[in-house]
Parts: sequence; structure tokens; C-alpha cells
Amino acid sequence: MSKCVTNNLSEKQDQQPAILAAQDLLTRAMTPVYRVINGVLVVSVFMVVGLWLSGNGTNAGAFDLARVLVPDEARHIVWSNGFSMLEEYKTANESSTPMADSEIAAVIFNKSNPISAGLNSAKQQTVALLMPSVAQVQVKSISHLADRIPASRIDPQALDSNLMGSIQNQRAVADFFENKYKLDRSKIEEYVSNTILIAKEVNIDPVLLLAVISVESNFNPNTKSHAGAEGLMQVMTSVHKDKYALYGGATEAVKPEVNIRVGAYILKYLIATAGSLRNGLKYYVGAANAEDDGGYTDKVMAERNRLINLCQSRSSNRLSLNGKDVRS
Repeated sequence: MSKCVTNNLSEKQDQQPAILAAQDLLTRAMTPVYRVINGVLVVSVFMVVGLWLSGNGTNAGAFDLARVLVPDEARHIVWSNGFSMLEEYKTANESSTPMADSEIAAVIFNKSNPISAGLNSAKQQTVALLMPSVAQVQVKSISHLADRIPASRIDPQALDSNLMGSIQNQRAVADFFENKYKLDRSKIEEYVSNTILIAKEVNIDPVLLLAVISVESNFNPNTKSHAGAEGLMQVMTSVHKDKYALYGGATEAVKPEVNIRVGAYILKYLIATAGSLRNGLKYYVGAANAEDDGGYTDKVMAERNRLINLCQSRSSNRLSLNGKDVRS
């Protein structure tokens, strides 16, 4: 009996090197397969993260993967803590004229999910403002709504051309409106600065917003139409109660920092819906189903063009050195 056991043990001991050799051979053979699998996994992770970060609210399949898994705010946290710093660095280095610290405002756009008020995130940008103190006013951002509008659906004419990024241009525009409407200078600077601030938040051209304000209310925030439109942007308060609810209700509708935010979002939404800037303006004035908007669109576009020409003229003069044009 003991002899049989001894023989079995000897046979097993003889087989072990062969088994180990086979296992080693199998491991070597499977190494390339494992590498391929790991590579596929890494690429898949990067693709998923990339699609997640680029989610734009279009409900267009893979690009909205983030919204299936987590709220929008998580994506904004990533952007605000990381990639947005590149944009700030680029903006700072592109500035051709040094500005005093008193003219620069560090702007924080607080984004909160109305469904889950406890989850907040922030997107920080550095913006030059004629009146930096307007950035210190604590007002909820409307960017969580504006960001849902795909940039691809916005007429390029309605996007920011950065003409108002210069303090000199902001001052020239303030001069223009002060002379045109004979209003208090500090109020004009406040409205211009608020408009630039909000345009960054909503991602729309501040020159366009200023033109709309000029035509709609002549920069009088207390203007109210017979139809119930109020404030600088002449927003229909009764129609947009849900948006004013973010700011405490319809009683806040005449506040410039609230009225411009709601009006800017509505205008951007209508431009995307109507398919062009001109059609969006027609929708904004309430003439979507009419053949004629009473010349409203032409008035806004003419005012916009006046402001563009004013800014471009000053930029041309400022970029001239000793009589030599240094524009690229």
C-alpha cells in the first residue's frame, strides 16, 4: 500500500514541472490578448468620459450620456475646476492693453439645479467690466437653462464677437447711450456692465443685448407696456413667471440684473427655435405668426450695427502705433 502511495506521489511530482511549464506558456500566449483587452477598456473609458464632458442637452444619443447617469452640475464641476482655467489663461494673454485691477472683476456664475437645490457648482471667469461692482451682487445664474440650448443652433451673428471685451469700447458705448438718452452716467455704466456679465453667462453677444435694450426700453428699467412687458428687456412677466420664480417671483421682474438675465435667455432660446437672428427677434417682439413685425427687427439690427461700427472704429484707432497699422 505504501509503495503505491509513494509511486503516486512520485508521478505527481514529475507532472508538476510540466504543468507549470504549460501555465507559463499559456500566460505568455495570453499576454498580447490581455494587452488588447486593456487597451480597448482604456479607449472605451476615454470615449465615455469625452462624450460625458461634451454632453450639450440635445437629447441626441451618446452625447447625453451624462444626463442618464448624473446631473449636469457634475459636468460643470469638472469644467470649472480644470479646463476652464485654460480659457481664462488664453483670455488673459490675448488682451493687448493692460487694465487696472479696479477694472477687472472675478465673476462667479452660481449654477443650481432647480430640482435639486442642494447640489450647486460654480463656473468662474475673469471679465473686464466698466463697473466691476455689479459682479458682487448676489444673483442666481440662469446658465443652467441657457446651456441646454445647443450652440450649433445659434445664428453666428448672435454669438459674442468679444467687441465688448475692451474697457475702452465699453466706455465708448456708455458714452453713446448717455448722449442718446440723457441718463445718469453711473446707471448707464451699471446697465452696460450687467449686460456684458450676463452675456458671458448666457453665451450670447452683449452688443445684441444692448441693442435690444435700447429699442425696447430706451434704458429705462421702469418701462411697462400695455401688454404687461416690463423692464429693460421688456419681458412679458405673466408669461415667464416660471423663470422669475428663480429670483423670488414676478416682483423682481424690473430689477436690471434679473430682467436682463431672463430676457437674454428667452432671446437665445427664440433664436435657436426660429433658426436665425432676424427670425428670433421677430419671435421676441411677439410677431412670430405675423407677416410684418412693424420694423422691430430692422431697428434692433440697425442699433446693433451702430454699436459694432463704434467699437470697430475705436479698435482700429487703438491698434495703430505711430501711424502704422499693427492689426493682424
